[in-house]
Amino acid sequence: MSSVAVIGDLDTITGFRLGGVSTGYVVNTEDEAKKALDELLESEISIIIITQKVADEIREYINKTMGSEIVPMIIEIPDKDGESESDNDQMRALIKRVIGVDIK
Repeated sequence: MSSVAVIGDLDTITGFRLGGVSTGYVVNTEDEAKKALDELLESEISIIIITQKVADEIREYINKTMGSEIVPMIIEIPDKDGESESDNDQMRALIKRVIGVDIK
């Protein structure tokens, strides 16, 4: 079983498959994204790569489902359209959570 999986659009999944990642979920709706995340959380995947666009659509669900779990690690990447505007806010929140300081 693979230790890395990808959730995102067709182009992103295709690129990762060409790079050797065999587990990928092409999602087009919030429900498909939630279902893919649930399936991966039940498997032995240790890293989930998800496009920022998809993650933004299910942000509350990710936060509720993951809670304070460390594994699997969820890594958000830009899709073919580039970074989302909320990327800086996510990084600030992560830094604040890790070191306890809000960077402005």
